[in-house]
Amino acid sequence: MNIILLGPPGAGKGTQAKKLEEKYGLKQLSTGDMLRAEIAAGSELGLKAKSIMDGGHLISDDIIIGMIENRIEQDDCAKGVIFDGFPRTVPQAEALDKMLAAKGHSLKSVIHLVVDEEALVGRLNNRIAEMKAAGQEIRGDDNEDTLRERLKVFRDQTAPIIPYYKGKNMLAEVDGMGSIDGVEAQIDAILTA
Repeated sequence: MNIILLGPPGAGKGTQAKKLEEKYGLKQLSTGDMLRAEIAAGSELGLKAKSIMDGGHLISDDIIIGMIENRIEQDDCAKGVIFDGFPRTVPQAEALDKMLAAKGHSLKSVIHLVVDEEALVGRLNNRIAEMKAAGQEIRGDDNEDTLRERLKVFRDQTAPIIPYYKGKNMLAEVDGMGSIDGVEAQIDAILTA
Protein backbone atom coordinates (compact mmCIF):
# COMPACT_ATOMS: atom_id res chain seq x y z
CA MET A 1 0.00 0.00 0.00
CA ASN A 2 1.46 3.34 -1.08
CA ILE A 3 -0.10 6.57 0.16
CA ILE A 4 0.65 10.27 0.10
CA LEU A 5 0.08 12.57 3.05
CA LEU A 6 -0.47 16.05 1.70
CA GLY A 7 -0.69 19.32 3.60
CA PRO A 8 1.25 22.44 4.44
CA PRO A 9 4.27 22.42 6.76
CA GLY A 10 3.20 21.79 10.34
CA ALA A 11 -0.08 20.07 9.40
CA GLY A 12 0.88 16.85 11.18
CA LYS A 13 1.96 14.76 8.21
CA GLY A 14 5.01 13.41 10.02
CA THR A 15 3.05 12.53 13.16
CA GLN A 16 0.37 10.70 11.18
CA ALA A 17 2.92 8.98 8.96
CA LYS A 18 4.61 7.46 12.02
CA LYS A 19 1.26 6.12 13.26
CA LEU A 20 0.50 4.60 9.84
CA GLU A 21 3.97 3.11 9.65
CA GLU A 22 3.43 1.30 12.96
CA LYS A 23 -0.13 0.21 12.17
CA TYR A 24 0.29 -1.03 8.59
CA GLY A 25 3.99 -1.94 8.41
CA LEU A 26 4.67 0.71 5.79
CA LYS A 27 7.83 2.77 5.59
CA GLN A 28 7.55 6.52 6.06
CA LEU A 29 9.54 8.39 3.46
CA SER A 30 9.95 11.96 4.58
CA THR A 31 11.93 13.95 2.08
CA GLY A 32 12.62 16.45 4.85
CA ASP A 33 14.09 13.73 7.08
CA MET A 34 16.14 12.34 4.19
CA LEU A 35 17.47 15.80 3.41
CA ARG A 36 18.22 16.55 7.08
CA ALA A 37 20.20 13.27 7.22
CA GLU A 38 22.24 14.48 4.24
CA ILE A 39 22.79 17.83 6.00
CA ALA A 40 23.88 16.09 9.22
CA ALA A 41 26.28 13.93 7.20
CA GLY A 42 27.77 17.10 5.69
CA SER A 43 27.43 15.69 2.17
CA GLU A 44 27.58 17.89 -0.90
CA LEU A 45 23.84 17.34 -1.36
CA GLY A 46 23.28 18.20 2.30
CA LEU A 47 25.18 21.49 2.12
CA LYS A 48 23.32 22.50 -1.03
CA ALA A 49 19.97 21.48 0.48
CA LYS A 50 20.63 23.35 3.74
CA SER A 51 21.13 26.63 1.94
CA ILE A 52 17.90 26.14 -0.04
CA MET A 53 15.84 24.95 2.97
CA ASP A 54 17.03 27.74 5.28
CA GLY A 55 15.64 30.19 2.74
CA GLY A 56 12.26 28.43 2.87
CA HIS A 57 12.51 27.25 -0.74
CA LEU A 58 11.93 23.84 -2.31
CA ILE A 59 14.71 21.44 -3.34
CA SER A 60 14.94 20.78 -7.10
CA ASP A 61 12.90 17.93 -8.58
CA ASP A 62 15.88 16.00 -9.89
CA ILE A 63 17.47 15.81 -6.41
CA ILE A 64 14.23 14.73 -4.71
CA ILE A 65 13.08 12.26 -7.37
CA GLY A 66 16.47 10.57 -7.53
CA MET A 67 16.58 10.29 -3.75
CA ILE A 68 13.04 8.82 -3.61
CA GLU A 69 13.60 6.39 -6.47
CA ASN A 70 16.70 4.97 -4.79
CA ARG A 71 14.96 4.79 -1.42
CA ILE A 72 11.82 2.87 -2.48
CA GLU A 73 13.98 0.04 -3.83
CA GLN A 74 15.28 -0.81 -0.35
CA ASP A 75 13.95 -3.90 1.45
CA ASP A 76 12.20 -1.99 4.24
CA CYS A 77 9.85 -0.43 1.63
CA ALA A 78 8.57 -3.82 0.36
CA LYS A 79 5.12 -3.51 2.05
CA GLY A 80 4.63 0.01 0.74
CA VAL A 81 5.46 3.56 1.64
CA ILE A 82 3.95 6.70 3.04
CA PHE A 83 5.11 9.72 1.08
CA ASP A 84 5.41 12.58 3.57
CA GLY A 85 6.28 15.89 1.94
CA PHE A 86 6.44 14.47 -1.59
CA PRO A 87 5.26 15.16 -4.24
CA ARG A 88 5.20 18.93 -3.88
CA THR A 89 4.48 19.90 -7.49
CA VAL A 90 2.43 18.55 -10.39
CA PRO A 91 5.60 17.53 -12.30
CA GLN A 92 6.74 15.58 -9.22
CA ALA A 93 3.29 13.94 -8.96
CA GLU A 94 3.47 12.94 -12.62
CA ALA A 95 7.04 11.64 -12.16
CA LEU A 96 5.95 9.66 -9.08
CA ASP A 97 3.05 8.08 -10.99
CA LYS A 98 5.41 7.08 -13.81
CA MET A 99 8.08 5.77 -11.43
CA LEU A 100 5.57 3.67 -9.44
CA ALA A 101 3.95 2.32 -12.62
CA ALA A 102 7.36 1.32 -13.98
CA LYS A 103 7.92 -0.68 -10.79
CA GLY A 104 4.44 -2.27 -10.92
CA HIS A 105 3.08 -0.22 -8.00
CA SER A 106 0.34 2.35 -7.56
CA LEU A 107 -1.02 4.77 -4.99
CA LYS A 108 -3.89 3.65 -2.74
CA SER A 109 -4.82 7.14 -1.59
CA VAL A 110 -3.76 10.76 -1.37
CA ILE A 111 -4.80 12.15 2.01
CA HIS A 112 -4.96 15.93 2.30
CA LEU A 113 -4.69 17.25 5.87
CA VAL A 114 -6.71 20.47 5.75
CA VAL A 115 -5.55 23.00 8.36
CA ASP A 116 -5.83 26.68 9.30
CA GLU A 117 -2.56 28.48 8.47
CA GLU A 118 -2.68 30.92 11.40
CA ALA A 119 -3.20 28.00 13.76
CA LEU A 120 -0.04 26.42 12.25
CA VAL A 121 1.94 29.59 13.02
CA GLY A 122 0.65 29.39 16.60
CA ARG A 123 1.65 25.71 16.82
CA LEU A 124 5.16 26.53 15.57
CA ASN A 125 5.62 29.38 18.05
CA ASN A 126 4.43 27.12 20.89
CA ARG A 127 6.80 24.33 19.78
CA ILE A 128 9.75 26.76 19.63
CA ALA A 129 8.93 28.08 23.12
CA GLU A 130 8.72 24.51 24.48
CA MET A 131 12.02 23.55 22.82
CA LYS A 132 13.75 26.65 24.21
CA ALA A 133 12.37 25.93 27.70
CA ALA A 134 13.66 22.35 27.44
CA GLY A 135 17.07 23.53 26.24
CA GLN A 136 16.65 21.75 22.89
CA GLU A 137 18.31 22.88 19.68
CA ILE A 138 16.01 24.67 17.24
CA ARG A 139 16.51 23.98 13.53
CA GLY A 140 17.54 26.90 11.34
CA ASP A 141 14.29 26.64 9.37
CA ASP A 142 12.12 26.59 12.54
CA ASN A 143 10.99 30.21 12.73
CA GLU A 144 7.84 32.13 11.87
CA ASP A 145 9.25 33.96 8.83
CA THR A 146 10.45 30.73 7.23
CA LEU A 147 7.14 29.00 8.03
CA ARG A 148 5.17 31.83 6.43
CA GLU A 149 7.38 31.57 3.33
CA ARG A 150 6.90 27.78 3.26
CA LEU A 151 3.11 28.23 3.59
CA LYS A 152 3.19 30.64 0.65
CA VAL A 153 5.29 28.15 -1.35
CA PHE A 154 2.75 25.43 -0.46
CA ARG A 155 -0.17 27.58 -1.69
CA ASP A 156 1.65 28.62 -4.87
CA GLN A 157 3.46 25.43 -5.86
CA THR A 158 2.07 22.42 -4.00
CA ALA A 159 -1.66 23.17 -3.74
CA PRO A 160 -2.04 22.67 -7.54
CA ILE A 161 -1.50 18.92 -7.01
CA ILE A 162 -4.82 18.84 -5.12
CA PRO A 163 -6.91 19.12 -8.32
CA TYR A 164 -4.44 16.76 -10.06
CA TYR A 165 -5.24 13.95 -7.61
CA LYS A 166 -8.89 14.97 -7.31
CA GLY A 167 -9.14 14.51 -11.08
CA LYS A 168 -7.77 10.98 -10.66
CA ASN A 169 -10.38 10.25 -7.92
CA MET A 170 -7.59 9.60 -5.42
CA LEU A 171 -7.90 12.60 -3.08
CA ALA A 172 -9.45 12.30 0.38
CA GLU A 173 -9.65 15.31 2.70
CA VAL A 174 -9.18 15.06 6.46
CA ASP A 175 -9.75 17.80 9.06
CA GLY A 176 -6.20 18.22 10.28
CA MET A 177 -7.19 20.58 13.09
CA GLY A 178 -8.58 17.81 15.28
CA SER A 179 -6.72 15.84 17.92
CA ILE A 180 -3.92 13.53 16.80
CA ASP A 181 -6.14 10.51 17.55
CA GLY A 182 -9.11 12.09 15.76
CA VAL A 183 -7.06 12.73 12.62
CA GLU A 184 -5.70 9.17 12.82
CA ALA A 185 -9.26 7.78 12.99
CA GLN A 186 -10.28 9.78 9.91
CA ILE A 187 -7.27 8.43 7.98
CA ASP A 188 -7.95 4.84 9.08
CA ALA A 189 -11.54 5.17 7.84
CA ILE A 190 -10.25 6.20 4.41
CA LEU A 191 -7.69 3.39 4.18
CA THR A 192 -10.07 0.66 5.31
CA ALA A 193 -13.05 1.80 3.18
